[in-house]
Amino acid sequence: MAHHHAHAGHSHSHTPANFDRAFAIGIVLNTGFVIAEAGFGLAAHSLALLADAGHNLSDVLGLVLSWSALWLVRRPTSSRFTYGFRRTSIMASTLNAVFLLVSVGMIAWEAIERLTDPQPIMAIPVIVVASIGILINGLTAWLFARGSKHDLNVRSAFVHMLADAGLAAGVVVAGLITLRTGWTWIDPVVGLAIAVVIVFSTWGLLTESLRLSLDGVPRAVDPAAVSRYLAGLPNVAHVHDLHIWSMSTTEIALTAHLVRPGAAIDDVFSASVAHDLDHRFGITHATIQVEAAQHAHGCDLPGSTSRSRPHMVPA
Repeated sequence: MAHHHAHAGHSHSHTPANFDRAFAIGIVLNTGFVIAEAGFGLAAHSLALLADAGHNLSDVLGLVLSWSALWLVRRPTSSRFTYGFRRTSIMASTLNAVFLLVSVGMIAWEAIERLTDPQPIMAIPVIVVASIGILINGLTAWLFARGSKHDLNVRSAFVHMLADAGLAAGVVVAGLITLRTGWTWIDPVVGLAIAVVIVFSTWGLLTESLRLSLDGVPRAVDPAAVSRYLAGLPNVAHVHDLHIWSMSTTEIALTAHLVRPGAAIDDVFSASVAHDLDHRFGITHATIQVEAAQHAHGCDLPGSTSRSRPHMVPA
């Protein structure tokens, strides 16, 4: 059996440590903004501002959660936690998505109540506070932008902040329309629009987080392509018990049994397979068991991938 790790130097296999600074700045800026926005929202009787403040509060909690997970992921492994605490990053992204959907329900409920009983709002404070929100959320999103492609945990922070910047822009628009027309129903309608945008921006994060927490194959990996690659390796007659899952939001693991009739121990072959899996598929932790017997049996988990080579090529 051969077990190989990819080095952490590849961009897809780790999150740069300096995201600590991004999280710290984001949490401080957004906490201050939530307090200010909630205060102005209450004073101005604006649901749009209060809804946005509530949503921003959930994002502050989300940032704390994501940062905590990032710290735990870097903790060393132990005899009891042989993978360390890597999976906390998956748990954090799942909880982040759930927090957001709960806040959506609260915003929508309040908006519907406000539509049936519209309240006058003070448009100028609403416009000023929300404009500040665009700057703060936009800056925070920018801090996470470069990590959003490689880490679901960082992407959850990025998407929330980017959505918040867009939502604050919506609040500005509502304030301007109210100022010009005096329509009291615009504010709760914007509140409902905020709820819809959050659902759309969060749904993909929630489904992918749940997929990873259930040891599903990450969306970025094509399991059929991995299976074809392994079955096509020199002298491999059969691939079985192929499992691909995420250890964290940045690290993908694989185990597979390769039947190579008459094969001896071949470290060069195993190292080459691990290298290709890393560079072609982003799989950084590959454990390959090579079996010399034609009818070798593995764990036979229901649904585990199995593939035979249709035509054997002589060595």
